[in-house]
Amino acid sequence: MYKLLTAALLMAPVLVSAQTLSIPDGCEGVVTVQQRGCVMVNVWQCEADQAGDKWIALIGEGGVFSIQHVDREFQWVEAFKPSGTETLEQPAPDPSSVTELLKNGIDTWEFVINKPENSERNVGYDALTGLEVIIDGEPLLQTEFEGKTLLMDGTEIDDSAGRQYISAKHRMFFFGEGWDAATPDDIIDLSPVEFIYPGEQGFFSERPKFECGVIESRFAG
Repeated sequence: MYKLLTAALLMAPVLVSAQTLSIPDGCEGVVTVQQRGCVMVNVWQCEADQAGDKWIALIGEGGVFSIQHVDREFQWVEAFKPSGTETLEQPAPDPSSVTELLKNGIDTWEFVINKPENSERNVGYDALTGLEVIIDGEPLLQTEFEGKTLLMDGTEIDDSAGRQYISAKHRMFFFGEGWDAATPDDIIDLSPVEFIYPGEQGFFSERPKFECGVIESRFAG
């Protein structure tokens, strides 16, 4: 259920120095995922949080561009970005739910994200395609999604679709392919390449390593 956006990562401001990002006290690392498009994620959990909550650092070539706090259903509870802190308005009209998706094969959602400059309403769905894949030994289910982002006055600011992956084990979505509805042939591919666990080389890495060094990168947020 990651919403796909487009940006120049090489020119994006860095939220936190990637070299100094480490697992906070009272927390433990879960997994590092190296992906296409010069993007990687480091995931950790903390004892003080609700059961199933996770923290996800999204890292591009310029460093960390977002730190997201998600709950057991993969709702975006809060996110810390260069533009400021974003929070989920609760209760959501139609909360996103990993449980619903895995049980019934489809999950609709409608929720509002409060940002420093405005609030945005997100509506759409995730659905299982029926395809199961294994990437770097990790079993994943392919999903498809369609979603719109609107200002509270109804002005549409994003209309996107794509295919992503979900891990039943981690109860997490991972990036896949996405495109804007107006340009369906312009596909952004951020699919996973490597899954790295504690004790393995590259766990909680400082930098992405696949498809870096390009002028313009595309990322999710």
